Amino acid sequence: MGATSHQAGAAGRALTADRPSSIRNVVLVGHSGAGKTTLVEALALTAGAVGRAGRVEDGGTVSDYDEIEHRRQRSIQLSLVPVEWGGIKINILDTPGYADFVGELRAGLRAADAALFVVSAADGIDGATRMVWDECEAVGMPRAIVVTHLEAARADYAQMTSVCGEIFGAEDPDRVIPLYLPLYGPAGHDGHAPVAGLLGLLSRRVHDYTSGERVERDPEPGELALISDARARLIEGIIAESEDEGLMDRYLGGEDIDLKTLVDDLERAVARGTFHPVLMAAPAAEGSRQGLGTVELLELITGGFPTPLERSAVAVTAPDGSARPDATCDPDGPLVAEVVKTSSDPYVGRVSLVRVFSGTLRPEETVHVSGHGLTDRGHEDHDLDERVGALSSPFGKQQRTLNRAIAGDLACVAKLTRAETGDTLSAKDRPLLMEPWPMPDPLLPLAIEAHSKADEDKLSQGLARLVAEDPTMRLEQNPHTHQVVLWSLGEAHQDVALERLRTRYGVQVDAVPHRVSLRETFGAKASGRGRHVKQSGGHGQFAVCEIEVEPLPPGSGVEFVDKVVGGSVPRQFIPSVEKGIRAQAARGLAAGYPLVDVRVTLLDGKAHSVDSSDAAFQTAGALALREAAAEARIHLLEPVAELDVTVPDEYVGPVMSDLAGRRGRVVGTEQAGPGRTRVRAEIPEIEIGRYALELRSVSHGTGRFGRSYARHEPMPPQLADKMREQTEKGT
Repeated sequence: MGATSHQAGAAGRALTADRPSSIRNVVLVGHSGAGKTTLVEALALTAGAVGRAGRVEDGGTVSDYDEIEHRRQRSIQLSLVPVEWGGIKINILDTPGYADFVGELRAGLRAADAALFVVSAADGIDGATRMVWDECEAVGMPRAIVVTHLEAARADYAQMTSVCGEIFGAEDPDRVIPLYLPLYGPAGHDGHAPVAGLLGLLSRRVHDYTSGERVERDPEPGELALISDARARLIEGIIAESEDEGLMDRYLGGEDIDLKTLVDDLERAVARGTFHPVLMAAPAAEGSRQGLGTVELLELITGGFPTPLERSAVAVTAPDGSARPDATCDPDGPLVAEVVKTSSDPYVGRVSLVRVFSGTLRPEETVHVSGHGLTDRGHEDHDLDERVGALSSPFGKQQRTLNRAIAGDLACVAKLTRAETGDTLSAKDRPLLMEPWPMPDPLLPLAIEAHSKADEDKLSQGLARLVAEDPTMRLEQNPHTHQVVLWSLGEAHQDVALERLRTRYGVQVDAVPHRVSLRETFGAKASGRGRHVKQSGGHGQFAVCEIEVEPLPPGSGVEFVDKVVGGSVPRQFIPSVEKGIRAQAARGLAAGYPLVDVRVTLLDGKAHSVDSSDAAFQTAGALALREAAAEARIHLLEPVAELDVTVPDEYVGPVMSDLAGRRGRVVGTEQAGPGRTRVRAEIPEIEIGRYALELRSVSHGTGRFGRSYARHEPMPPQLADKMREQTEKGT
């Protein structure tokens, strides 16, 4: 890139954009430990947003936001860090790299216009990062790559750029090319030579960082000789993406293409998402003002990444679904903004991170909140007006006040008490609704109980607030097992949820074993007689009924048939018999699980003119069903799920073997895109309680799956006996 002068954003003030063309929204993507947060702090330091390495005025860092993150030493949520460079406001969205918090990554991708993929020279590129790259490729999002951890003993920049070309440039490796080569300083005692500067392949200038700030100089003859082949490949890659069709012929004819033409074509290709440069970066040394490669990164972001004006217009409808014109990035247009993240501040209350796509959002105005709703996850639909509180720009733990947020910008909004992640904010007299972005399904269950009576009183409200903040978490009150279940994306996601319940909402809960919804049914026809006769002085109780029970096909429920003849059971008591049978069926017979898929036929009975009653015949009906169960083999039925697993081709074998070991039956496979296979299977739900974790292990983080209920079917006898024993022991 060209060498622009260092224009730092002033530390300690809010950055307000006055036009969309002066905004860049970039999301950082990469696996946990790749160095994203460290890179954000290095960029903030170089841009002058902080006074010394990563520190803001209160002594914290630009990434300070959540106390849980500090305790865990891991990013667990999306954070926004705005900086300024060359008069351009850059909204940097730092995302967690851990798979459990992929919902935060999805929110960052939604809010950004370009992505910076952070890869570690020491650790390489994991499968999950590659999958996100493919998703960005599918929607044409502009991307660049920055290589970190160059100080590691095993770091090899040349090899890493080659790997980036192979993985990220699978379709065309000439679209993924480094812009700089590293210049190494003297080797240390361990024999490892640190990177001390960069050699610009286009400019043929050396960017020397040994003083702690970038200094440009001409290359020495030996340094210049290093770049010949790499520079030629870079130029050919840029020209191949040029809109000037004659440029390649001129270059191949021997013409020396001028630097401005190459830089302009490079920036246009990056903004279009058709060329993906590779850069490198390292944090600033103690006392330094700039980290290695951070100036070059800021220049690429401001010069090469697209403005919000270059993003496609956003499709919107009215809340009732009727058509409306697409929303363009116009500060004077109708207001269309989206809540991309919801969090709670102990002092301010609920805080919403909002991306404005059209119009201008101002503090203390009333807006319409339209919500798509995720009712299956505990989120209600929204169609109401709310008053916006203060607008602010986050910086670490600080919130710097804004007087407006124009189209293309991001801001934090206070006091939106009802709006949740994914909701649309629009003008109250012109309500609009954006299509929600896809969120991963939470597929790991955690059954919980209140730790004490005091916790029980606060549990419902605490869970509701927790789920409102996180659309990747689902709250279930299972009517069959009577358990409260939190569905999450992984164990770390669960742990953070429980910690937030305890520290933020003052609710202590205990995890208990998660139960699946088992059923019981008859294995063969059986008969039973229920006799309820009591004479203890005064009014007695008398009821006798005889029944026959036979199994029915799956899904039949409990069917009751009356075949009484001759009035042996008076007509008014036949509903009583049915009520008693159904109540007993709901309580279960052998192991305490509901009885299903049977036909119960009332054949005969006896009554007393004085002592028979509704209650007596209910009891007799229940007794008859229990006697019939004592004669027959009661089968335990377990729920079977339809599992839809998508993995790279190389993991199909291990996945199918794993499913077979869980009593799964593979019912089909098919291609699911280049290099990926879809495996469809039926498997007992009791076997996949932790499948969200186990598939991640088997597929090295590259597999995805969905599940849906198929039916109940008989459990193998040995497992059924084990379940009965556990029931008898009360476990």
